[in-house]
Amino acid sequence: MKEEGAAALFGVLSNSDRLRVIRALVEAGPAGLNAGEIAKTIAASPSRASFHLAALSDAGFVVRERQSRSLNYRVNFATLGALITFLMEDCCNGSTDLKRCCPSASGCS
Repeated sequence: MKEEGAAALFGVLSNSDRLRVIRALVEAGPAGLNAGEIAKTIAASPSRASFHLAALSDAGFVVRERQSRSLNYRVNFATLGALITFLMEDCCNGSTDLKRCCPSASGCS
């Protein structure tokens, strides 16, 4: 991933509601959640949740699937993983043992 792409993805995530959506979908796993469940989880109106879900979907962070009369959303772990890899690829001078060079859960220090 190039810096420009990473910056654009971080721009999409620079909203607390969108971060809550991503966290909720990560917790939900492969089954995902429908739009109504997401709105309740992030304490947002359905229209506000839909606005954030559209932005996350356009950026590739979530996958949207129609199931009957509702839309179901799942996190796109490939996009999320690529962004995390972008951040961590030079961590600890290229060491693949992150536990050795970044022992705290809060990251490298």
